[in-house]
Parts: sequence; structure tokens; C-alpha cells
Amino acid sequence: MTIQEQYNHLEKTIRGYNPSADFSHIRTAFEYADKCHDGQKRKSGEPYIIHPLAVAQIVAEELKLDSESIEAALLHDVIEDTPAEHADVSRLFSPTIADLVEGVSKLTRIQYATKEDEQMENLRKMLIAMSKDIRVILIKISDRLHNMRTMEYQSPEKQKQKSLETMEIYAPISHRLGMQRMKWELEDLSLKYLDPVGYQEIVSRLEAKKTEYDIFMQKTRAQVETRLDELDIPHLVYGRVKHPYSIYRKMFSQNKNLDEIFDLFAFRVIVDNVGDCYNVLGVVHDIFTPLLGRFKDYIGTPKPNGYQSLHTTVMGTDGIPFEVQIRTRDMHEVSEYGVAAHWKYKQNGQGAGAEGKYEWVRRLLENQEGADAEEFIHSLKIDMFADEVFVFTPNGDVQNLPAGATPIDFAYAIHSAVGNRMVGAKVNGRIVTFDHPLKSGDIVEILTSKGAKGPSRDWIKIAKSNEARSKIRQWFKKERRDENIVNGRAAFEAELKHCGLTMKDLLGPDRLPGLLKKVTYPTLDDMYAAIGYGGFTAQKAVSRMQGELQRIAKQQAEKQALETLENAPKAEESRSSSPKQVKSEQGIIVEGLDNCLVKFSKCCTPVPGDEIVGFITRGYGVSVHRSDCPNASPERRADPALSGRWIKVSWGSDTNESYPTTLEVVAKDRLNLLLDVSAALSTTKTFVSGIQCRSTDDGFAIARMEIRVRDGEQMHTIINKLNQISGVLQVTRPSG
Repeated sequence: MTIQEQYNHLEKTIRGYNPSADFSHIRTAFEYADKCHDGQKRKSGEPYIIHPLAVAQIVAEELKLDSESIEAALLHDVIEDTPAEHADVSRLFSPTIADLVEGVSKLTRIQYATKEDEQMENLRKMLIAMSKDIRVILIKISDRLHNMRTMEYQSPEKQKQKSLETMEIYAPISHRLGMQRMKWELEDLSLKYLDPVGYQEIVSRLEAKKTEYDIFMQKTRAQVETRLDELDIPHLVYGRVKHPYSIYRKMFSQNKNLDEIFDLFAFRVIVDNVGDCYNVLGVVHDIFTPLLGRFKDYIGTPKPNGYQSLHTTVMGTDGIPFEVQIRTRDMHEVSEYGVAAHWKYKQNGQGAGAEGKYEWVRRLLENQEGADAEEFIHSLKIDMFADEVFVFTPNGDVQNLPAGATPIDFAYAIHSAVGNRMVGAKVNGRIVTFDHPLKSGDIVEILTSKGAKGPSRDWIKIAKSNEARSKIRQWFKKERRDENIVNGRAAFEAELKHCGLTMKDLLGPDRLPGLLKKVTYPTLDDMYAAIGYGGFTAQKAVSRMQGELQRIAKQQAEKQALETLENAPKAEESRSSSPKQVKSEQGIIVEGLDNCLVKFSKCCTPVPGDEIVGFITRGYGVSVHRSDCPNASPERRADPALSGRWIKVSWGSDTNESYPTTLEVVAKDRLNLLLDVSAALSTTKTFVSGIQCRSTDDGFAIARMEIRVRDGEQMHTIINKLNQISGVLQVTRPSG
């Protein structure tokens, strides 16, 4: 399909559900995006505009959103990946569309200290935009869905990274928004790359039993439809096999095979009204035997994402258990499309009044305030994605909390003042401890006192919800700052001592500002206070400062190395016939330099016995290469641009106990090949850091091993041992 044909298909889709859409604006957005992305290619080699078109197609076909959403989907990468800016999009289209595009774009122009910090800020930015306009996340999920559909063109590392992020962030957000169809596809596509063997095994077995399963589902469906026809209840019945990830999760968590999965099949019965839902439930329980404890009424108690349905698991006439979900047409729309089913926009872009349903996004952001990257991601998963329990106040109001929640979580969910004044709790009329796990259906009463001294620090460990932990920390932050500073300083200094550092190492005027920037606190007292009330940890503070101190030490070492080199005699003839050799660093003697930072290059991983050469790097001291490494070839050493940075190095007598290096084995693929390789490494007493294996289409296997050896002699022994294995064609040490 050509680009123009794809665009025509998009227009046809939009006309099918929104004939009054602004098609002239949509075409302008397409043409502008096409112009901005001109010359850019996807990993597949296709023109880049294919991707925005596909995302817009998902937004239209799957979610049926308004004209502005379609335009924003077409433009969603222009701010991030082209010279276009927010002001350009705002001027040419509208401020609302520009805000949507900005909300979907990553913060690519900012440098972050860690990958976690970058992910946290991108998520925080997306959530802020999402709290203002829910369409941001709908477009972003559509973007991620198309990227996952075309993930085969990415590198294996990228496939795993994106799939893990999708599984941990985007699929659960889709669930929280009630978008089940997109959630299932995101989970299945992620599993395909995270565990390709497990995924393929499930898909293959489902395919093999497809005929058998189809017969069972047709028979069961006919039984239900016949009875509902007799009772004159309008209905739609259909069945499906659970999607691969749902089966995989049950197999993994319950250690079962496919034949032991309790509810492999699910049937849906769609009716006209709520009364009929309960009538159908009675019919299903009359035809089949209900299984005790397997009934859930999500109509009376909807899930937080708005999902409503009756769930029951029954035993079929063939002795096969299956699940039945009963719901109205409106409930089914919400179940399949979630927020998109009832978040309808007028053509001017103003919402239709459902904003209150997404107040949880704002609360989520408030709870994360001040959190560092690791804590942010961890608590985000708990707050948004954990299984939930539904408990009641004595007045009958429902509170939904994460699974395993305690009375502390319940108290702070009602109000921070209730939590701060809590002195006890009753569950179903009986006094319980603060760490008592709540179950769905419990009636919880919080006992308070005006004379309460406030929360205990132990409550932070007991609470399961980030909302409760955040409110407890806020109380300590506000009420006990002086005490927090004292406790935080003591914990910080103890951690410094544990890492072999002292306060003197930090307090220099040229060091402290940079170190504080690493921990994102303006003063040491602010950092101590955060450690004291639990908002930050001493371990993280020292870890981040250590990294900065090491960077400073490397800079100083490089400066010293360059100064020494500049002061050395320029002519080789003027050097002593036996140059001064100073004490070695990591077993390496660097000619003319003492106390020089040394690192072994990862491209060729030299070990004692190899001929080596040194290269003075910028910021990392001297990098040691094997002489046969392409990165240290005679041509590179003769390059005038690198003149003066190559230096003579040699092995000293005090080498390390072991050195990391890499071996690559090429062999004919066969059963137990990896077992034989492992045995050979074991007999030579070789420490193995990791092995990566892959098969080629032409029947060969390539194994890459990260090992540690004492010297070249041990290396040769290992290579000889590997060469003796049946089917091994070549053993090499990669370089370059």
C-alpha cells in the first residue's frame, strides 16, 4: 500500500464514525508531517511518515477519537525528531494540538545522569500532560502499540528494553484506563521478545488444539444461546481462548502446564440492561455447575478504571471449567475501549465532562513529589498496576487499595488527618494490629485521638500504598526537621565511612556544588533532612557522590598524564636507552608516568602475555589495547590527529589475579553443544561471567563467552580445550 493509499484508508476510517471531522485540517497535518519527516527512514527502511500514519490509523480505528487527536497523532514526532517546534505547531494548527504533541514527545534535548532519571522525567511529563488532557496517553499508547508491532526491525537489546518498558508501564496504564484490547496486544507483543521460547510454545500449542477448542466453544455457546432464546432475553454470546500472556502468567505463577489452566476459555454474554445481567447469571448457574468462591460482582462494585461486569467460573458438561462474563452493551464498550469509549470530545477540543474520573492521575503525581527515579518507578507500579482489594467504611463507602493493604493505608486513603491521629483499628468489629492485611469486603473502622503523637517511622515500612507512605513522610518532613537533620547526617556519615570516604573528601569548594547537584538538593542540611524522614537514602546519596568523585579523580589523572607527556623530551633520541619504569597500576607499567589511571579496552580485552599499546583518553587515563586490535592499528597510530596520545606500556611483575576477556566459538549446531562448552570451561577452572549463544539459519551456532583468566598461558589452554570439542570450527578472541 502506497503512502497516499494509507492516507486515503485513514480518511475512509474517520468518515465511518465521524463524517463531520475537519478533513482539510487532517490533510494539512499529514502534509506538514510528511514534509518535516522527508528523508527520514524507519529501521525497516520505509519512509518515516509510515509510522505517524499508522498511529493515526490506530487512534481512528481502535479508539475513534476526534479530529484534533488524529492531527496530533500525525504530528506526534515532529517536535521530537525534526526541527519543528511547539510554536510552529501551535501557529499552523492550534495551541491544543501543539500541547498534545508536546505531551507525547520525550525530553530528548535534556541530558540526565542515569537512564532511570530520564525514564522518570519522561513519565512524569507524560502524566502531567495526561492529567490535563487524557488524549495525550491515548496517542502515546497508540504510538507504542505500532512500535511494538514493528519491533522485529530493532536490535535484540532494544527489543528487550522496549518490551520490558511496555510490560511495566504502558500495558498497565492501558489496564488502568480500561482499554483491555490494547492492553492484551501490548502484553502479547512484549512477551514475544521477553521470552520468545515461552511465547512460541503457548502459541504453537494453542494452534495445535485450535480445532478441539473451537468445537468445545461452539457447543457451549449453543447451550447458552438456546436457553436464552427460550426465555426471550436479547443477547450476544461469543467465546475466546485467553490471550497468550494471560496463559503464560498463570502457568508461571501457578507452576502449571496448559492443560491445567483453570479458566483457559472465557465466554461473554452481552445483554440490554442490568436486570438481564443477573437473569443470565441465574441461567448460566442453572445450566452449568458454579465453582465456589469464583463469582465476582463488578457491577455492584466497579473497578477503579470504570470496568463493570459479572464474572463467574463454572464447570462445563465435558468437565472443562470456563469463565463467563456478563455485561450490558455500554459496559462492554467501556471494557473494550476504556476511557476512549466515554471520553468524547467536541470539535473545539473541550472534554465532555469526564475529567473527574481521572483525578487519580493528579493524586498520583502529588504522591511522587520529591521521589528519586528508582522510588518513582517502583511506587508508580504499585499505585497504578497492583491488584486491588475493595473495603468499606462503617457507613458503606467503598475504598479501593492495593493488594496487601493495611489499616494504615485505609486511614490515609480517607484523609491525612485521620491517619496522623490514628491510635487503633477495627476490622469487621474486631481490634486488629496496624499490619493486618485487609481483604475485599472487610468493614474497617479507624480509631483516632486528638492526643495522638502522630505516625511512627515503622508505618512507612508497613504501608503498601504510596499515597500513605507519602503522607507519612510529609508529616515527618514538616514536624521533625531538626530531628531529621541529625538522624540523616548520622546515617550519611556512617555510609561514607563504610565506603572508605570522609567528609573532607566532599567539602572542598570546587567539589561540594557538583556533588549536591548529583543528589538534587540545594544544601547538605536539605539532603540530611530528606534522609532523616525517609524521602532519600544514605546509600543512594553516597553512591551518586562516589560517581562524581571518581569523575573528578579521572580528570585530575588525565591532566597529570598530559602535563607529564608535554614536559617529556619530544625527540625519541633524547630519551634514555632504558626508560624509567615506575610501579605498575593493575599490572601495567606506563612509560614515564606514575600513579596513572589505567583501564583495559573492552574492544580487545588484553591479558598478560599479549603485546599491548597505550592510548591517553580524555577523562579516563590510559586505555590499554592489544597490538593487533583494529583500534590500535599502525594506521591509527600514525594518524597526525592522534599524534602524541599513543604511549608505550608493558606488563609488570605484579599483575592482577585475573583479567576479563572474551572468546567466540563457532561450531556446527547440535544437541548438548553448550553443555560440552561449559564442561570444557569447568575442567580448566575458568570463571565465566556470561555466555550468549545464537543459532544461524545455515545450521551453525555462535557462542560468545565473557571469562576471566590469569594470563595468556591459561588463555591458550582454554582455546585448545575448546578446539577439541566435536563440531567446533573456530575459537577466536574478538577485537575492534
